[in-house]
Amino acid sequence: MAFRSGLVAVVGRPNVGKSTLVNRLVGEKVAIVADSPQTTRRGIHGVVNADDAQVVFTDTPGFHKPRTLLGERLNDAVGGAVAGVDVVIQVVDAASGVGRGDAFVFEQHVRSAGGAMFCAVNKIDVVRHHLLVPQLAAAGELGPFDEIVPVSAAAGTGVDELLRLVIARLPEGQPLYPEDATTDQTVEERLAELVREQALRRTREEVPHSIAVVIEELDREDDLTRVYATIVVERDSQKGILIGKGGEMLRAIGTAARAEIEPLLGTRVYLDLRVKVLKEWQRDPKALNRLGL
Repeated sequence: MAFRSGLVAVVGRPNVGKSTLVNRLVGEKVAIVADSPQTTRRGIHGVVNADDAQVVFTDTPGFHKPRTLLGERLNDAVGGAVAGVDVVIQVVDAASGVGRGDAFVFEQHVRSAGGAMFCAVNKIDVVRHHLLVPQLAAAGELGPFDEIVPVSAAAGTGVDELLRLVIARLPEGQPLYPEDATTDQTVEERLAELVREQALRRTREEVPHSIAVVIEELDREDDLTRVYATIVVERDSQKGILIGKGGEMLRAIGTAARAEIEPLLGTRVYLDLRVKVLKEWQRDPKALNRLGL
């Protein structure tokens, strides 16, 4: 049997479950997940290695109406991710309903992508069966998809079938990454994202959009890794929220992040977190460049 390999872009509106789906497909957490829009800020590659295929999935930022330079760059990242792929998967949310936002994503990033076009109708685990059928029909009306697959990224339902259909559409070719790879992110990038995930889960309103994380230093010593990280925000009031009364919030973020980091690194972890204000960094091109965005 010929070996197949290729690139697959996963696109959609914010909060439709793209990152959860990529993590489920890969079988490992390669993309952070939170309820905040714009949780994903760069194209993250997750690699699936099968006996007869290697699939490289790109999790993309949710396509949205930008209000800042960061938002514009996130939308640009979606366009870059779909160029030249073998398959593009548009994820829609069956629970909240397929609508105009999904149609806009299809016209902007799916119709002209050039590869096979799939629609993953997600969150079927929280939709009653008689309500699912209209959502599948609405997904079909978005455009001429090659496949429409009902899935639950959270529960895993339909994900194996989606992967099987994707592999069938890939061209014959050699692996694009080493066979033991699950992502192309550096260790520092993954650690920064795990810290940001825990900060996002504990903040509300405008604060999540203003959070970025930088790993300043990483020191390994026997079975202990020391991680020094800075959480960047835009205003002093946000800094106060992240630190919390008596440092309570920052300690909670650190404790939860360390629980995620230790299995990834395979060592005990000392995590040093600091909070820094960088005024209006989402609108500052130089600041965005320094933050890798």
